[in-house]
Amino acid sequence: MSYLDRIKTCHSWTSERYFPWIIEGEVYGWIRPSFAERLHEGWPDLFLLTNQQVVLHPDLRTYQQRTDQLAAVIQALHEQGVIDTWVNENYPVNHLYGEQGMLEIERAATLFFGTASYGVHLNGLVQKADGVYVWVAVRARDKPFFPGMLDQIVAGGQPVGLGLKENMLKEAAEEANIPVLLAQEMQQVSQVSYQQEVERGVDRSTVFIFDLWLPETFEPQNMDGEVDEFRLLPLAEVATLTENTTEFKDNCNLVNIDLLLRLGWLTASRADYQVIRRRLYPEEPALAGA
Repeated sequence: MSYLDRIKTCHSWTSERYFPWIIEGEVYGWIRPSFAERLHEGWPDLFLLTNQQVVLHPDLRTYQQRTDQLAAVIQALHEQGVIDTWVNENYPVNHLYGEQGMLEIERAATLFFGTASYGVHLNGLVQKADGVYVWVAVRARDKPFFPGMLDQIVAGGQPVGLGLKENMLKEAAEEANIPVLLAQEMQQVSQVSYQQEVERGVDRSTVFIFDLWLPETFEPQNMDGEVDEFRLLPLAEVATLTENTTEFKDNCNLVNIDLLLRLGWLTASRADYQVIRRRLYPEEPALAGA
């Protein structure tokens, strides 16, 4: 096992076995053929299936029209058990964060439609006399995805209508009971992107990363039932768990590797240092506006 293995896991998708989802002549998602057939059979007036492409009907000309029509489809697919979870958060359908989208869809549907998605992760850091420690969350064992796995102290999806830091502050209160005045000190520091094939389709995500240095006296408390416990681990243990195990949720490993690079734990003295940087940051990270 290695850091490169962790990165490879999150870059497991290729487009060959997927159909592009076309809206107004541009590709906004990637759909498995079996799901494309279901869309076309169920809603032939909305989803045109031709030449191994799924085209959203061009008569849907406005953001609201597309959003309303897709909402009805996604709700029906959820009732049929095809889309088997529901988050009740809408995500934009666009190319880049902050770009005006073509529509918005329920978060649980993004993997099926293979649209770009966004999230926020917070590193909760503590400086002690013997080095840096990291607060790690243990995900609730009844969660539908990655139950019982390790996660950042706070993490969440980035829905329509919230800025990055605004969302991060909300999640910090809900997931770790971090007081607002303390949470305000967080800094947006980096981002990582990945394209991972998963059971439901493809996860094409960008994660915006924040750091928050916490006092030694602070202890997080979960408020929304999504975390079973928190553990304060030395940075060295986070490094070992990331490199040698799969205990962390897949995309959290990318956030860990980014942290280890930024804090100087991973240095150019490693033979694979440049390869790790190149594969984690195909383009050097540029912060999106909060």
